Amino acid sequence: MSAPLIETRGLGRDYQVGGHLVRALAGLDVRIERGEFVAVMGPSGSGKSTCMHLLGCLDTPTAGSYRFDDSDVSRLRRDALADTRNRKIGFVFQSFNLLARATARHNVELPLMYAALGRAERRAKASAALAAVGLDDRAHHMPTQLSGGQMQRVGIARAIVNDPLLLLADEPTGALDSRTGAGIMALFQDLNVRGITIVVVTHEAGVARFARRVLRFRDGRLVADEPPP
Repeated sequence: MSAPLIETRGLGRDYQVGGHLVRALAGLDVRIERGEFVAVMGPSGSGKSTCMHLLGCLDTPTAGSYRFDDSDVSRLRRDALADTRNRKIGFVFQSFNLLARATARHNVELPLMYAALGRAERRAKASAALAAVGLDDRAHHMPTQLSGGQMQRVGIARAIVNDPLLLLADEPTGALDSRTGAGIMALFQDLNVRGITIVVVTHEAGVARFARRVLRFRDGRLVADEPPP
């Protein structure tokens, strides 16, 4: 049996706020297999965003262990974490985070610049990623010339351009109407079928229905691991 993509044991994160210790996440034991589609749910302050930051190697834990792609990343130094993020993890955000003065293709090329790829190879990979999200005819458009759904597709293309093992999405439909959001979630399903492991943080039950598993958090703890609603 192959190792899971994600495995945490007793994972926790504390923050010092003034003179108080805030336990944002405590005792997380979770295993996510390669190729799963997981939704993470919970009210504000439940620990779901802290969980995403730790799983995405954007932060380091203060307790427990985290194995990603069969390597212990919970103790990696900052530069090693950055390398793991760039090579193996893609991120999709609610606010798209596109450069306003760059074309769709140039936005998608950004992660490739850190990989020191040549211009022709960057262009080819960015064009292929845009085609994968149905935007090959919008490569030269600026963000202001795109709809909200199209901007999010550019964000997804940027997230998958490095062929990541894991795609992390933080409220990816939060800035979209319900119909456009459903289209984005259907795209995530398609990418999942192609083999990408997907973890989506959301507070919307309609979004969670697209996943095959739901992790529910409350007060910094995982309280349920169940099928989608």
